[in-house]
Amino acid sequence: MFLNELISAARGEQPVDIQLKNTRVVNLLSGDIIPADIAIYRGIIVGFGEYPAKKIVDVKGLFVAPGLIDGHVHLESSMLNPADFARVVVPVGTTTAIADPHEIVNVMGLAGLQYMLDATEHLPLDVYFMLPSCVPATHLESAGATVTAEEMQKWIDHPRILGIGEMMNFPGVLFEDPQVLAKLAIAGEKRIDGHAPLVRDRELSAYITAGITSDHESTDLEEAREKLQKGMFLMIREGSAARNLKDLLPLVTPLNSRFCGFVTDDRHPDFLMDIGHINSMVKDAITFGIDPLIALQMASLNTAQHFGLHKKGAIAPGYQADLILFDNFDDFTIRMVYKDGQRVAENGKLIAAESASVPDPVQTIRVKEVNSDNLVIAAAGKKINVIEIVPNQLLTKKVICAARIIDGKIVSDPENDILKIVVVERHHATGNIGLGFVKGVGLKSGAIASTVAHDSHNIIVVGVDDRDILLAIREIQSMNGGQLVVKNGDVVAALPLPIAGLMSNKSLQEVRLAIDHLNLEARRLGCPLENPFMSFSFLSLPVIPDIKLTDKGIVDVTKFDFISLFADE
Repeated sequence: MFLNELISAARGEQPVDIQLKNTRVVNLLSGDIIPADIAIYRGIIVGFGEYPAKKIVDVKGLFVAPGLIDGHVHLESSMLNPADFARVVVPVGTTTAIADPHEIVNVMGLAGLQYMLDATEHLPLDVYFMLPSCVPATHLESAGATVTAEEMQKWIDHPRILGIGEMMNFPGVLFEDPQVLAKLAIAGEKRIDGHAPLVRDRELSAYITAGITSDHESTDLEEAREKLQKGMFLMIREGSAARNLKDLLPLVTPLNSRFCGFVTDDRHPDFLMDIGHINSMVKDAITFGIDPLIALQMASLNTAQHFGLHKKGAIAPGYQADLILFDNFDDFTIRMVYKDGQRVAENGKLIAAESASVPDPVQTIRVKEVNSDNLVIAAAGKKINVIEIVPNQLLTKKVICAARIIDGKIVSDPENDILKIVVVERHHATGNIGLGFVKGVGLKSGAIASTVAHDSHNIIVVGVDDRDILLAIREIQSMNGGQLVVKNGDVVAALPLPIAGLMSNKSLQEVRLAIDHLNLEARRLGCPLENPFMSFSFLSLPVIPDIKLTDKGIVDVTKFDFISLFADE
C-alpha cells in the first residue's frame, strides 16, 4: 500500500533506503552485464544510477545477480528445522524455496503443513509451498494421514501456496481415478508439479493433458527431451541421492533453457554444508559449458516465472531486492546476500536469523510390539525377488537371486550382499510388517534403521541378523524417530529426529556431526554407498521403478501391485 512512495523514490523525489554503488548487474532480462548503481526502497529495486540515499554501500565492482530459487525441495529431507535450513542455504545465495511438505503431511496430516507454514514465517528466506497431493502416496503403503480433495480445497487459496505438489500417483491419473482427478481440479490457474519417472509416449501425453506442468524425475536425455518437447517445465535435479545434473545438461540450449530450472529435491546437511545448494548447480553448469547468464536464469528467473512469482528472479525496477554478490563466475563464491534490501549474509555466514517460535510436533511413533517371530521368513521357494540399489539414483532393479536357507528359514546372505529389509508401520500400531531382501547395501554385520523412509516414513531397517534388526526397531521407538546403526547388540551411532520422525531440534553442527558418525559406522559395517541413509530412505517409495518394499509387502512399481518374495522357478 506504499505504491506512491515507491514511485516517488524511483523518480528521485525522496531518498532511497540503500544504494549499492559500483556493481556489475547480471541482467537476466536483457541478457547482458551492465555497470550500475542499484537503488532500493523498502525492499524493492526502484532504479539504476545516482539516487539520494540514506545509506550507500560501495561493492567495488562485485557482480550482482538475483537471489537463487530452489524450485522443488522437501525441507524435511535436510533433517533440519526450517530455521537451521535457512542458516545453511541463505549464505550460499538461496533466497527463495518452493517446498513440498508431503513428508511431514504424510506423517501428521495437514497439521504438518500448518507447522511448516508457521516455522518458516519469519526467516531470511521466502518459503512457498505446494499442497501435497499424495497423502498417502499410494494405496500400497500405510501413511500417518489421509488428505482428501475436499481438505485440500480449504488451503489452495493461501497466499504462500503456489499450487498442487508432485502428483506421484501417475497410474491414478492415467486410469482416471476420480479422487486423483478431483485433486488436480483444485489447482485452477495455479501450477501442478509432476512426478513421472520413465513415463513416456501416450501415457506422458495423457499425464500432461491432465494439467501437470513440470517434472523433476528425468534421469536420461531422451526422457527429459520428450518432456520438454511436450511442454513440461524441466526441473533438473541434483540431490544427495538422485544426481541428474550432468546427465541432463547436454539437453540445455539457448533456445530451450528458459523452460528449465534447477531443483535439489532432497539434500542432507553434510551435502548442503560441503557442496552447497543451488549455487553448486550454477557452478557445475558453468564448468560444463553453459553460458553463465543462462545458468543463472535456470537458478532464478525461469523458476520464478514458471510459478508466477513475477517480482522475483531479476534485477529491475519493481522487483524484490533479493540479491547475491560475487566476484567471478569461475568459483562462484557468494560474498554477500541481500534479502528484501537487507544484508542477511556475508562471507558464508548468516548475519541474523529471526525464526518463529513454534512448538515441535507431539509423539508420532506408534508401533505394535514387534518380536523375533515377526521377522522370520519361512522358505517357500529357492529363488527370491530382490531389490537392487542403483547408485546415485532413486531407481532400483528387480533381480532374482538364490535364497540362503537355514533351518527352513530364509536369512541374510552377506557374502553375496543380499540382506534382509524390514518396514514396520509406525503411525497407527497396525502391526503391518513388510519383509524382503535388498542388494547393494553391503553390510557384513549389524543393521541400519531410519524413520526417514519415503513417502509414508515408516520404520525401515536393513540388517544381517534378526537380533540387531529387532534392537534397531525398538531403539527407534524409544528415540521417537530417527536414524541409527547397530552392531552386535549395541547402538554405535544415532540421530534422534523427534520432529515427526523427520527433523532434528538440534543445531546444524550437531546434526552434521551425528550424520557423519552414522555414515562412518555404516561404512565400517561394509556399506559402500556414498550417502547410505539417503539411498536407504527411498527403498520404500512405491512410485519409482522397479521394485520397493512397504509395510504391506513387496511392490512391483511397473505393475503398481504387490508381488511375492518368491520368484517363479
